[in-house]
Amino acid sequence: MYPIEKIRADFPILSRQVYGRPLVYLDNAATTQKPLCVLDAMREEYLNVNANVHRGVHYLSQQATDLHEAARERVRQFIHARKTEEIVFTRGTTEAINLVASSFCASQMAAGDEVLVTDMEHHSNIVPWQLQAQQRGIVVRHLPITDDGRLADCDDIAGYLTEKTRLVSITHVSNVLGTINPVGDIIRLAHSRGIPVLVDAAQSAPHIAIDVQQMDCDFLAFSGHKMYGPTGIGVLYGKEEWLDRLPPYQGGGEMIDKVSWERTTFERLPFKFEAGTPDYVATHGLATAIDYISSIGLDSIEAHEQQLTRYCMEQLRSIDNIRFFGEAERKDAVVSFLVGDIHHLDLGTLLDRLGIAVRTGHHCAQPLMDRLGISGTVRASFAMYNTMEEVDALVAGIRRVSQMF
Repeated sequence: MYPIEKIRADFPILSRQVYGRPLVYLDNAATTQKPLCVLDAMREEYLNVNANVHRGVHYLSQQATDLHEAARERVRQFIHARKTEEIVFTRGTTEAINLVASSFCASQMAAGDEVLVTDMEHHSNIVPWQLQAQQRGIVVRHLPITDDGRLADCDDIAGYLTEKTRLVSITHVSNVLGTINPVGDIIRLAHSRGIPVLVDAAQSAPHIAIDVQQMDCDFLAFSGHKMYGPTGIGVLYGKEEWLDRLPPYQGGGEMIDKVSWERTTFERLPFKFEAGTPDYVATHGLATAIDYISSIGLDSIEAHEQQLTRYCMEQLRSIDNIRFFGEAERKDAVVSFLVGDIHHLDLGTLLDRLGIAVRTGHHCAQPLMDRLGISGTVRASFAMYNTMEEVDALVAGIRRVSQMF
């Protein structure tokens, strides 16, 4: 039996009211709520272990360093990386992709070389490459999607891989469509042509078990705040051979071996990419969040969220003039829709007055909105603590709002 009541008790914010109504929080693709164990772990470290890491010989510094590096090992286990040297702490998925874009393009690409993304990418996996296009003259190409929100078959994708393709950068799960992309197949196809692959796992890491060795991706990025951890912390996984080849992303303390006026040599992996004081309390919070997820089990979480997603779409289909965006067979934890001519902002605002938190707008995916021919959608996204009753509240809320138009 899935322990939903026990889980919800670990998230005090879920018991609060909004406008005098029970909060129904369905904006989890933007950020998840945090369990007490994460908040307690971070508070405990600030109260009793706070000291800068990797620098001090004193007791607190050594203790803080141990917690920080234990978090790195916990992340390694979570995604099944080979070595902790392959785990780089960043501020989130966005910084992780910017790191790869900057360092990879600086060392591995020249003007005219291509990076391949898709029509369903978040801006975080579009804009960094466009900046490199402006600075270095690389070319950003994009894979089209079908009307139901899927990528084309691999045979069609193969036609987009040219002799100038140097990297494929692709989302694992679309934050708008919920589509689960066949990243394993795409990686095998790209590798058959000697092309490395970066996977944006921001929307998959909280929902689906990830094994980077089995997946065989060259880089993978995800954020702590979308998986019940603190904001401002994230992870870049990179195969050791790739991280060794790439130059540092930023310069400063922590990432150096020796500095003189003549030259600077850099630290070993992963510290070469971790300039400055890390958010060592947040890494401990992230590790605690991973422990919490693991205690419930990602398989159980995924099954629960899949049930919620299917139920939500079934119930919403009974609403007149509803349109779904993203109906791929392999879909996860996200339902995006519009109802008749009701503007997404109006629908979201009125649902908010009923205590129902959904996301409205383009969801940082404007090229995808252009492809769909709309300005935005309403998006309900689920987490381990959501319930069928909350789905019912959403459906009832939409019916009530629809009657007003």
